[in-house]
Amino acid sequence: MSELNSNTTGAPAAVSKSAAAIDKAKAAGRKALIAYLPAGFPDKQGSIDAAIAVARNGANIIEIGIPYSDPVMDGAVIQAATTQALNNGFRVEDVFDIVAAITAETDAAVMVMTYWNPVMRMGVDEFSRRLSEAGGAGLITPDLIPDEAAQWFAASDKYGLDRVFLVAPSSTPERVAMSVQATRGFVYAVSIMGVTGARSSVSSAAEAVVAAAHDAGAERVCVGLGVSASKHVREIAAYADGVIVGTALVAALRDGGVGAVGALTKELSSGFDAPATTETVSL
Repeated sequence: MSELNSNTTGAPAAVSKSAAAIDKAKAAGRKALIAYLPAGFPDKQGSIDAAIAVARNGANIIEIGIPYSDPVMDGAVIQAATTQALNNGFRVEDVFDIVAAITAETDAAVMVMTYWNPVMRMGVDEFSRRLSEAGGAGLITPDLIPDEAAQWFAASDKYGLDRVFLVAPSSTPERVAMSVQATRGFVYAVSIMGVTGARSSVSSAAEAVVAAAHDAGAERVCVGLGVSASKHVREIAAYADGVIVGTALVAALRDGGVGAVGALTKELSSGFDAPATTETVSL
């Protein structure tokens, strides 16, 4: 989808912040690096500091994940981090403070990744309004399908927010086309069937998923799940428009704090520059 997008309600077209971030990276001869961090981990201020660190070390887009008590897609590392955030008293309302603090200090596009129930409980319009007021770019919604997203279409058009849907190796051509049409910003290509987690290699299915989305008309497709080292970044950058890293960054934040997550982001970002013959140690 283009940076200036039509919408489903007839309102003026919204400018996509995440598309602009991807296009800015492309203009610089790179692909976009997208960093996932849980809101409220290791605590509220710590999650803000970590996000600012990744932005200053090469991340073009930041995904702030809302902790959820019954995650479907999250692996052990992210589940443990979100459980800690919930035990520390994280509330959904805190995500708006976190997004506002990050956008005040960085130029990165800040997306919120969330299961749909917390949005529904607050109210789709209310959630969208508050996210827009905080400077957020939009939502990544792993368990929401376009068929059931009428309220989200309306609210995202009303407040100028990106809406990112997922496609996977199991997606039918019809489902891919529907997801591409519904998306504003970038399509999230899931490289594997399973939960999040760092892996030693990127699934061979990733390139085919990206190709299917591009063939369906997606202008920007970014790959997530299983990325943990700069060699993965380099591999994915050959065919995708962006690379999404989560578990490896959360583990670095857990084990080494803000300094470690910033250093890993810088190392991952170097994957866009390294020659194809260079090998790096898996992180």
